[in-house]
Amino acid sequence: MALPILMIVLGLIILVWSADLFVEGAAAIARHLGMSPLLIGMLVVGFGTSAPELSVSALSALQGNPGLALGNGYGSNITNIALILGVTAIISPIAVHSQILKKELPILLLVTLFAFAQLHDGEFSRLDGVLELILFAGVMAWMTVQGMKQHRADSFEQEIEAELDAHAMSAFQAWLWLIAGLVLLVVSSRMLVWGAVSIATDLGVSDLIIGLTVVAIGTSLPELASSVMAARKGEHDLAVGNIIGSNLFNTLAVVGVAGAIQPMTIPAEIISRDWPLMTLLTLALFAMAYDRNGNGSINRWEGGILLATYTAYTLYLIDSVVST
Repeated sequence: MALPILMIVLGLIILVWSADLFVEGAAAIARHLGMSPLLIGMLVVGFGTSAPELSVSALSALQGNPGLALGNGYGSNITNIALILGVTAIISPIAVHSQILKKELPILLLVTLFAFAQLHDGEFSRLDGVLELILFAGVMAWMTVQGMKQHRADSFEQEIEAELDAHAMSAFQAWLWLIAGLVLLVVSSRMLVWGAVSIATDLGVSDLIIGLTVVAIGTSLPELASSVMAARKGEHDLAVGNIIGSNLFNTLAVVGVAGAIQPMTIPAEIISRDWPLMTLLTLALFAMAYDRNGNGSINRWEGGILLATYTAYTLYLIDSVVST
């Protein structure tokens, strides 16, 4: 089992590094092409930070491991809100001012409910996957229109612009980083999937559990790093925006691509355990982002509750493996 563990560790390290290369290269290219900072933050960065989930889930579906693909997609959503926002809020309480993000939160909640409509019959067909991808394209188009309509500088846009200015690079360097990031994403995803499937086989546990835990945490590391760094710099809307964009992408594009590649039977645990928790966490984020004055926040106590929820969930998953 030493080799699979080594492959997972190396795969995760390269995966996080390649995702960072990909995001910075793509954002710089978009800036050179004249895209506004707001659209870069909403589309390019959101796509880039979820590139690990997409590559891992697509490869898992191609290799006939649907549980790993689904666990990675939905597990990453749970990890993003409960673990990443929980840790980030404990380090630095998060204030949510951006009106753009507050428009995206109801969309995320509706998308989460739409996911249940695709799952409840226990089968995820290619048609279901295609429908999710169509909805994803619609959401991206809506976000683009909203970004173009935004005349006044939104706080989210200001934070994105500051980050872009801090990581300015030439067009050649941007394309080099983008291509290198894509190549390394594919290579590291293969390493990670092989290691995860091997460990699941050796331990006799489902690839769903591995996807919900080890793989979901690993592919969410870019969001963890970017959210913690943003919060420490006082870029609170950027920290939350990373999570909202990533969860939208995971729910629709990551799971949609996996389903379009390989129809899947939905494990009963996803419908009875994982989807309800993902929905409750999305509702909690929705509630925390709004208050009577219109300025929501996630304080340290709320961050602690989120982190405790994630810890309890993970321990429950471990106990379910040990008990079988």
